[in-house]
Amino acid sequence: MFQKARRGFYRELFVLMLPIAVQNLITAAVGLADVLMVGQLNQTALSASSLAGQVQFILNFVFFGLTSSVTILAAQYWGKGDRRVLSKILGLGLYISLFFSVLAAVLCLTVPAAVMTFWTDDAALIEVGARYLRLVAPSYFFAGITQPYLAVTKSCERVTFSMVLSIVTLGLNVTLNAVLIFGLAGFPALGIEGAAIATSISRAAELLICTGDFLRQKTFPRSPAVVFTLPKTLIQDFVKYALPAFVNDILWGFAYNMNSVIMGHLGTDIVAANSIVTVARELVTTVGFGISSAASIMLGKALGEKKPEKALADSASLFKTTLLCGLVCAAILVAVTPVVPHIAKVSETAASYMKVMMLLGAIYQIGQLLNTLVIAAILRCGGDTKYGMALDIVTMWGWAVPVGLLTAFVFRLPPLVVYAFMCTDEFVKMPFALRRFRSGKWLNNITREHS
Repeated sequence: MFQKARRGFYRELFVLMLPIAVQNLITAAVGLADVLMVGQLNQTALSASSLAGQVQFILNFVFFGLTSSVTILAAQYWGKGDRRVLSKILGLGLYISLFFSVLAAVLCLTVPAAVMTFWTDDAALIEVGARYLRLVAPSYFFAGITQPYLAVTKSCERVTFSMVLSIVTLGLNVTLNAVLIFGLAGFPALGIEGAAIATSISRAAELLICTGDFLRQKTFPRSPAVVFTLPKTLIQDFVKYALPAFVNDILWGFAYNMNSVIMGHLGTDIVAANSIVTVARELVTTVGFGISSAASIMLGKALGEKKPEKALADSASLFKTTLLCGLVCAAILVAVTPVVPHIAKVSETAASYMKVMMLLGAIYQIGQLLNTLVIAAILRCGGDTKYGMALDIVTMWGWAVPVGLLTAFVFRLPPLVVYAFMCTDEFVKMPFALRRFRSGKWLNNITREHS
């Protein structure tokens, strides 16, 4: 598995990974900015925004699943050189994405308090979180259009555009956060509601930029007749190869979100601690997830070019690189642990929780990065998606969720013990993921001609 990488491998990986990692870092930085600014208000506002943000968290898994699904097909057709099918893959992605994003937006606009009750029974958190959800809801619709477009552009190796777009969005979001949360430059201080408005405006700007890029790009046909006319064979291929990955990520996201549901009933201290620890972990793992995203493009393109031997050799090099990255990330998390509790106004109990959760997170992210590479990149790039779906569903819904519910509500163990048990799922499924990886059953070219 650990043979020497081919010549030019690391250069190709770096060119794709760096912009994606920067984009991931910026996305995490937006979350950090919200935590830092809202955290200066009070712990209730921080906890409420964290729980309300679970709607976006779930949508992110929908978008992640959609991105993975689109990449499975788009990367191989990019390698094949079929630009017309790329446009149709974009259209398919838009149909699916808008269904979920519009649904989320409508629910949060019309019944935000009912949405909040899914994560907490604390009346104060429900009331504050509902105000946030109603104002942030339009951003879900905007993201539902931009995410499929960015997925296709990345599959065509146009990763720099996404990076630049993220930089612009971050700058706008942070500026608007400061102005609207704290009432700078003559604006009223809106608190948590200001953070929601800033997010919606930033997403609207992102959509405008993507629309302009789509109209001027020449990578694939932009005619609506081409984009939104879907051949039956493409839909069949999506159902066969991409739909399992899409369903996988949605169900995994809901299962992972159960952590927040469980902790939301264990008190505001653990909720506040988790909101900050999650952002810290996301910040340091951006390179690792960037490697996984780059792997999907590299390996899918190689298989589309009918070069399975290249894909096999590169997959081994990618695994080694991700393992080293995970170890470095763990060291960074351990090093910054003493500092993290001081970045927001939280109770002493929440601060003590953070220190332990950071150390647990340092171990957890190693398994998370390796499993993401194998299941969400290596297996999927060749259409081997049903195995990964079954593995994730069994380990999350058959292990992680039941263990979390039992330790929290049946055995009533301390919050930190519950959190530790919920961090075991990645290591339960790792042996099975590695076995499938070594089998080579994922080395498939799935392209064909579509009328």
